[in-house]
This record gives sequence, structure tokens and C-alpha cells, in this order.
Amino acid sequence: MKLKLAFIVAIFVSLISITFWELYWRNQEKIPDFDDDKGLWAEQRKKVEKAGSSSTVLIGSSRVLFDIQLDVWEEKTGQLPIMLASPGSTPLPVLRDIVDNTSFNGTLIVGVTPGIFFSTTYPEAPPWKRAQTKVDHFKKRTYAQKLNHLLSLPFQENFVFVSGSEEKWSDDIDLGSLLSRISIGDRFKSLEPPFYNFSYSRIDRNTRMSERTVNDTTFANTIKKVWFFFGSQSPPPDKVSTIAFFNDYAAKFQRRGGKIILLRCPSSGALKQGENAMLPRQHFWDSLVVSSGLRSYHFEDYETLKNFECPEWSHLSGPDADKFTANLIEILQKDKILANLKK
Repeated sequence: MKLKLAFIVAIFVSLISITFWELYWRNQEKIPDFDDDKGLWAEQRKKVEKAGSSSTVLIGSSRVLFDIQLDVWEEKTGQLPIMLASPGSTPLPVLRDIVDNTSFNGTLIVGVTPGIFFSTTYPEAPPWKRAQTKVDHFKKRTYAQKLNHLLSLPFQENFVFVSGSEEKWSDDIDLGSLLSRISIGDRFKSLEPPFYNFSYSRIDRNTRMSERTVNDTTFANTIKKVWFFFGSQSPPPDKVSTIAFFNDYAAKFQRRGGKIILLRCPSSGALKQGENAMLPRQHFWDSLVVSSGLRSYHFEDYETLKNFECPEWSHLSGPDADKFTANLIEILQKDKILANLKK
């Protein structure tokens, strides 16, 4: 009887504690969202297996992830694209995976973030490893991993307190991330500036910048500091090898009937100045475009794409991402790259 009572009390206390913990984080303006981890990426990658010639797949780094809004895309084209872009990652391992391991021959839009794209033929560098890890997970994931991911989705969708990330952003509120922020003397001090989570993701990996990033300049400045740190730690550009790798797989994709498009999303402020100085357009982007012979879209070349300011210099706010997506689709449809399947 005492054991049964203790069990009931434990359950009651646990429920009360979880309720208060959930309410606390909601009061901090947190909202439920999905952990954009390997499992979520793999579920989208699986869709490529059955995607037809009229389908669109998006690859690249976080600028494509933030700046292309899937709802707007579906509204304007009648079709939901498959989002395979990944933060801090080169698209090259994903491009190779799609070309070598699928029969997909639709439209592939490749985001080019200069500091990442042209420094990513280093297999041990983080931009390559982040993308390759997701590709490997898709190929090797077990039934247990698939089941664990599926069972976690209802909790992620409905509870704030389970928010977390395998990328270990400092602002995540799962227990592991909270404990990682505790500094004891010099034992856990890092040279890296704190990198706070500044977006929310849906189950289809549609990603949107948080309103705090747009409205809180101090918070946005913490993210800007990270761009400076990453820039100082990046491997040197390897333009020749990068372009050769990309062109090889782009040509293979085209030979089987696929269309491939290059996209340069907006950047602004000091980050854009740094990109222009360290990776000037005429030596990098233009070389890629000329050597590949692909259709390309650089935000600076279009009136409807170039007048956006990024709150933290690298990604668009939610409302601006809506506009950017709509304007980009209008351009692509005018150039007969995309059709409006709703007609």
C-alpha cells in the first residue's frame, strides 16, 4: 500500500513539475518546434526516392533553409518542394548522394554561400562533415532509430520543454544543453562565442527566423559575433577543386534529364562586405557560373531580390523570406524554369 501511494505521489509531483516547466518556457516566448536533426532530414531525403521530373529539391546551407518558405512555394507553384538544405553545410555531399543513389531527374536548386561552398572539398571540415553525416544516417539508420524518431514527433510538436538540437545551440532548453551552459572555473570555458538558436522548424523542415532575432538588436548581435568567429576558423578557399567536383556531378545530373539551378541568397552588413573582400564575385561565383554553364540567380542582379536587409547579416526574417520566395518564383516562372501546376 505504501509503495502504491509513493508511486501515485511521484507521478503527481512529476506532472506538476513538468507543467510548471512547460509554462515557464512558454512565458519566455518559446514555442514548440521540431528538432531539425538527422532524423528529420532523413524523412525529407526519403521523398526524393519517389520524386518525379516535375518535383523540386532544395539543397545548400542555412540561407536556402531560412530564405525559401515552403508554404509560399506551394501556393505559387502548386507543389511542395523537398527541403534538404542544412545549416553550416556544403551541398556537395548531398548533390553526390542524389546523383549516385537516386534516379531523380527533376529540378535541383543549389544554394551557394561563398564562404562555405568554395571551401568544402575538405572531408574533415565541419561544412562537409555536417552534410555527410546526414547522408550517412539516411543510408544506415536502423528500425530502432526510425521508430524513436517517429515516437518523438508528437512530443516535439506539442511541448516546448523538449526543444533541443543535436547541433547543441546554446539556447536550447533540453537538459543536456542547459547543463552545457554551466561553467565551473576554467574547466568548460570555450573560445567559441555562444551560439543561440534563432529559428523554428516544422516537420517538413520549413524554417523561419524567430521574431526575437528581428526585434532584439542585442540578441541579433550575438549571432553576428558567431559569423566573425566561423569566418576566422574556416579553411582557405579551394575554388578549383570545388568547382571541378560540382561540375562533374552537375553534368551527370543533366545527362539524365535533370535541371540544376544556382542560387545566391542575400547577405548584408559587415558579413556581405567580408564576402565581397575575401571571395569576390568575379573570381568565385562568376567562375562557377561560366564553367558550369548553368542557369544562375544572384540576388544582386534583380530589383525584387536585392533590397533585403538580414537582421543578423546572413538570413532573412520570416516576412522578408515570404517576399523573397514569391519574387524568386516569379522570376523562375518567367524564365520557364518552374511551372504553375495549379493551372
